[in-house]
Parts: sequence; structure tokens; C-alpha cells
Amino acid sequence: MSTATTFSTADPLTRQPLGERPVYATGMLLDAQDFLDEQTYHRSQLARALGAVAGSGTLAGLRVEHRPAVETGPDAGPEEIQVNAGLAVDRLGRLIELPRAACLRLQRWWDAEAARSSLQQADYTSPGRFISARAQAGVALPARAVVADVFLRFVACPRGLTPAFASGPFDALNAVSVSRLRDAYELHLVPRHNLTDTGLGLPLRAGAFTLPVEQETAAEALAREAAMDNPSADADERRAALQDAVLHGYHRTADELPRGPEHPPTVDASAVFIARVLIPVEPSDPTVRAGGAVLVDNHSRRFLPGLGVLARWTGL
Repeated sequence: MSTATTFSTADPLTRQPLGERPVYATGMLLDAQDFLDEQTYHRSQLARALGAVAGSGTLAGLRVEHRPAVETGPDAGPEEIQVNAGLAVDRLGRLIELPRAACLRLQRWWDAEAARSSLQQADYTSPGRFISARAQAGVALPARAVVADVFLRFVACPRGLTPAFASGPFDALNAVSVSRLRDAYELHLVPRHNLTDTGLGLPLRAGAFTLPVEQETAAEALAREAAMDNPSADADERRAALQDAVLHGYHRTADELPRGPEHPPTVDASAVFIARVLIPVEPSDPTVRAGGAVLVDNHSRRFLPGLGVLARWTGL
């Protein structure tokens, strides 16, 4: 499965609404919008809290794997990029859960992208510079490859119909309406264009922010980021970097959610980056796949470890 059927009504959380609770009184006339507003309030407050405490990224699972085509036997099937079950938080603070493994058929995707002529723009020499150091360890890196990213996106799926009054210019006695929405997901494999050594197209580190040049020089910004990442750095410098990350960490926009560096223009800005894929190609033609293994980088994403995992990691 690669996509889910989406509900036609946009999720009100995409507008990042301010907290506004419906207030009821005896004898007040209520309609469906009042109950929707009630849900929106509780959902948005939970999402804001989860987004602020944890950020966006992978909570558990969601390991991405390449599965070669198998011609015969009980495991026969086409070549796939498989995303294992797991849980993530998107950039609006919504939970996205894959209750079971899902897959994208790689050759079908390749043929479709080749027909759109988008593979040439995602073709790079020495593509190892675009993946994490852990993904490079112990593997043979291709000399030339198409770079693509796996994104996970929140969608709402209609789950049932129940009798309701007809809406719009209709006169019907058997009208029905959706009675349940299931929080579901979409998977996208997106070719990455215009990557450079300084613009890797990967998510920012937690707590990363930028200040105007009149408030902080580039050298000061690098030193602050280095202090955040170095446990052996000066304690006062690390404390100051942490305080600055909190003081500059509030983000809310009344308009469209700003894109992160990992989001190309065709991808929903709320989607979660979960893996980078290198697909080897022939040196003479980026639309022709080479025989090397497809490499999946699971380690460039943002991880959101639970408190139990963090406690064990710190020795508590």
C-alpha cells in the first residue's frame, strides 16, 4: 500500500488555530459545527503540547528497507521500498501510526518518474555526501545514483456512512454522511533535486534556529550549535545554548506552515522525513539503473526517543 484515501475536508489543525473552547448553556441551539469545534480544540491543544515537548520525527519503529524482487517461492513479489510499522509526530504535532508494514513498488515508481523526466535532476555523482556517516559505514557506495526521500504524511480516511439530512441544493430522503474519520497516513517517495554540499535537504537538528546577522555572526552560530552537540563542552556555554534554543523555539504562523529544508515544493510541509534512498544508475544515463544494491539511510531523520530509552541511555 502506498497511499490512503483522504477525506475531502481539510484538517482544521493545518490552520494552527488558537485555543478557543465552545461554551454551552441550557437551551442553546447547537449544530454540527459546535461539536467539530469541540474536537478541534482538544486535538489542537494535544498537538501543540506534543509538538512542543517532542518535536517532529520518529517516536518508534518506521525502519525503511529495500526488498529485492523475488521471482518464485512463498516470498515472491516485486522490488519494494518497505516501511515497517511505527509511530511518528508530524510538524503540526499530530500522531501518525503505521500499524503494519507498508510498501512502495520501486520499479513502478521509477518508470513513472522517468516518464516525467524528473530522474535526471535527482542524479548525483559521489552521492555518499548526502547520507549520514552511519549509513556509509561498511557499505560500497555507488559512484552515481538517483537520490530520493521517503516521507510520511497524516491523512484522515472516512470509515462509515450514517443517515443524515441532505446538504446543498438537494432534495433526498436517503442522504448519508461520513460518521467516522480514521487517522491514517500516506507514503511518498520523492526524487530530490538541487542538493548541494551545503544544502543537503535534511531536517534541522532539534533546537536549531537562525538569528539576523546583526544579532549573531556566522561564527557565533556555529559555536552555539557545536556546544549543543558536544557533551564535553564548557558547561556554561552548553547551558547558554540550551536557554537560547528555548527562548527562540516558539513557532506559530497564521498562514501556511513554513517548509523545512527537507521539504521539496511538491511535498506537504507537515510531512515527516523518514529515510533517504540511493538508487545506483549507469554513468552514461541516469534513467538506466545499475546493478548495485539500493542503499537506504535510516539515520538522517529526527529521532524522538521516549523517556525510558533516554533514562537507560544516560545510565539512570
